[in-house]
Amino acid sequence: MSIEFRQCAVSVLDNIADPDIIFDEQGISNYYYEYKAAEKERVIQGKEGWDQLEAIAAEIKQAGKDLPYDCIMGLSGGVDSTYVAYIAKKLGLRPLAVHFDNGWNSELAVQNIENIVNKLGFDLFTYVIDWEEFKDLQLSYLKASVVDIEAITDHAIFATLYRLAGEKNIRYLLNGTNVQTEQTLPKSWVHPKADHINIKAIHKVYGKVPLKTFPFMDTKVKRYYQQVKGVRSVSILNYVDYNKKAVKALIQEELGWRDYGGKHYESVWTRFYQGYILPVKFKIDKRKAHLSDLIFGGQITKEEAVEELKKPIYDPEQLKIDYEFVLKKLSLTREAFDQLMKEAPRSHYEFDHEMPIDKRYPILKPVKQLYRKMFPLKK
Repeated sequence: MSIEFRQCAVSVLDNIADPDIIFDEQGISNYYYEYKAAEKERVIQGKEGWDQLEAIAAEIKQAGKDLPYDCIMGLSGGVDSTYVAYIAKKLGLRPLAVHFDNGWNSELAVQNIENIVNKLGFDLFTYVIDWEEFKDLQLSYLKASVVDIEAITDHAIFATLYRLAGEKNIRYLLNGTNVQTEQTLPKSWVHPKADHINIKAIHKVYGKVPLKTFPFMDTKVKRYYQQVKGVRSVSILNYVDYNKKAVKALIQEELGWRDYGGKHYESVWTRFYQGYILPVKFKIDKRKAHLSDLIFGGQITKEEAVEELKKPIYDPEQLKIDYEFVLKKLSLTREAFDQLMKEAPRSHYEFDHEMPIDKRYPILKPVKQLYRKMFPLKK
């Protein structure tokens, strides 16, 4: 039985893209209300936001006054991380910029990163993943037919930043996560990035290369870095007026940044994953979520978003180039890849996954409650 199409009255999200979407009597989806709640709770703009950010910066400077770097940040060359770097410079911070090279950088990303660190005067540390291990993980996820293939990259970035912060006694981690452009994302489109158990479980079934160097991190290790090493993560973009269009113009003028044409398209793999694998295999167009955030924040109108969605998700010529490049890099034949694309999607939860310890071992529930009171997990 076919489902009747229904779209949010405010945004471009719909019940085909997300079967779990909820509408109120006015036809407004749950995502609008979730965005507004997050905006009210976490976004502080204008003078008040900048004043709070300067106060945080003062704490960062004090904590790192005797160190080569007073904070650490990931740098992909995308809009979010580039703007974080720009703000860090304005605040007078001395970050160690860390780039995670998973083998899929576009040439433009490399150029942007070089421009950013050179113009801002930051040191750059590039962590290069073992390609054979990472390739085997990506192939494992493709064979498993799970949706969040990017989870392995995000997990490794998160683990690498915390490890480096711990090793160098850096207490503050600047991140580019923000409400204005990243709040909305249906749960069925992703899987928790910190779930190391799920990564290992999927690889155990489909992997062939031992994961000897892949940077894993579980909740216990994160607690160690936060509570023993004192590492704190700061989402600094929630303290500024983050208008995507204006920020792009700013970093183009100030840092010589060049646009990739899509969110997170600084990576060839991400461009192919979001532009081809997600819409073809999983019927997911991530532009709907990204554009909806901009609508909720008043940066664009719904009509503008609808027009944007009419454009091809992938430039046909670029798709041909990327298709051949991705298959060659993953050592896949066209027939093998096309067969993987035809396989029915599976849930990450069909494989072992991280769960609260009291659910895995109910007898420990009282112990967990006591531990949480004594050692609350910081954000």
